[in-house]
Amino acid sequence: MTELVRTNLPTLKKTASYYVVHVTVAALVAYAVTGNFLLAITLSLLEPTVQAFAFFFHEKAWQRWGGQRVADPVAARA
Repeated sequence: MTELVRTNLPTLKKTASYYVVHVTVAALVAYAVTGNFLLAITLSLLEPTVQAFAFFFHEKAWQRWGGQRVADPVAARA
């Protein structure tokens, strides 16, 4: 487990930062819609928590497959 954390530390930090921003925005939106503080907090913790896990795995997949660029666009079509 320690090796997993160590090798993915930048992505985990980015995920944690994203989580805090997402929870804050979600709480403000949920409160604006419902007018209920407890419901807003509940909704704002549930959805971003699921999104944080999805973001981590999306980031890892992007690093592996989505971030690759080919130097010669003509060669990429061949």
